[in-house]
Amino acid sequence: MTRRPVAAHDRQLRRAASIGDLRALARRRLPRMVFDYIDGAAGEEHTARRNRTAFQRVLLKPEVLVDVSTRSTATRLFGQDVAMPVVVGPTGLNGAAWESGDLCLARGAARANIPFVMSTAATVGLPEMDAAAGRLRWFQLYMLKDKGLAREFLQQIARYEFGVLQLTVDTAVGGRRNRDIRNGFTLPFRWTVANLLDGARHGRWAFQMARQGVPSLKVFADLLGSAARGSTISEVMQQQISASLTWNDIAWLRDQWQGTLVLKGLIAPAHARLAREVGADGVVVSNHGGRQLDGAGSTIEALPAFCDAAHDDLTVLVDSGFRTGSDIAKALALGAHGVQLGRATLYGLAAKGEPGVARALEILRHELETTMALCGARTVAEMRGKCTMAPAHDVLHEPALASSDM
Repeated sequence: MTRRPVAAHDRQLRRAASIGDLRALARRRLPRMVFDYIDGAAGEEHTARRNRTAFQRVLLKPEVLVDVSTRSTATRLFGQDVAMPVVVGPTGLNGAAWESGDLCLARGAARANIPFVMSTAATVGLPEMDAAAGRLRWFQLYMLKDKGLAREFLQQIARYEFGVLQLTVDTAVGGRRNRDIRNGFTLPFRWTVANLLDGARHGRWAFQMARQGVPSLKVFADLLGSAARGSTISEVMQQQISASLTWNDIAWLRDQWQGTLVLKGLIAPAHARLAREVGADGVVVSNHGGRQLDGAGSTIEALPAFCDAAHDDLTVLVDSGFRTGSDIAKALALGAHGVQLGRATLYGLAAKGEPGVARALEILRHELETTMALCGARTVAEMRGKCTMAPAHDVLHEPALASSDM
């Protein structure tokens, strides 16, 4: 059956002009504890705010009197043709935002002809994802303590034809997320009186949750069996995920995995050389969207030095704080090969499910294409170098952004 385009599906989606508009729709639809899980960050959320504020330092160079009548956002990532330099990144517990949320994200990415990264903390299993994901399917891995179990897991991932493996390296421990602590958020849900009342006020969300059942960590459950039953996400992560991950473990993983290997969570330029030495094919310059170490610098500020250190020997992706097509263009101008999304597509998912994901990607593609044209870039490659960096004191001493801008 042919799906109706976003513009014909929903008046609210037609009127959504930005990712910020989708965020507002998501905030109205979700109970506070679920919205705050998506929207929140670690500690006082300084890093999350800086991720957004720092884009003001990157000044695009407009270019005129250039023929941009023919232009394209298409590019290649790890030898794969993609419609734009954007990846729908790995996010956990998506079933709390929308019924079968992981599948909605995967189908949205497939229709847009861009990669989708399935999370180890997904709320659907590998067989369900196999039926929904397109050819551009990647998988995000947390290193398990049990190497035998990790080897078995890698074999499962390969059987389902995930060609790119992203190892998350910045979660030795979980970040302290104050909003989640205040709300008592965990999975399975911990129903306080306040959370029950709030859920009841969001009837459509509550109906979906009643219909699908309480979301669970399906990938972990399938892998661990009874060992994961009844455990909260924090308990599973603490019990199963290695806090002693080193470069030696990455070398071990490289020996086990025959596909493309990407390290997610690097930010120091010196790590580019080490990533090459252990055989990584690419990296994601990331601070986990500010959800791990509060007080860390922004990724867009770290990007130029990291790209210089990579010497074109690595495919460099970047995430954390990207909300507009011009943000994506700035990353390309600074040397990144592509941008990985987190909250941007989650806001679309939480607002309207699969059509909301499609609308988020549609907005970003139009914004990126417009920005490229106004910078005189007909291709993604031509965006490189079309920016300058303003001094930090010019923008970063401004008042903190409101939470709605994060």
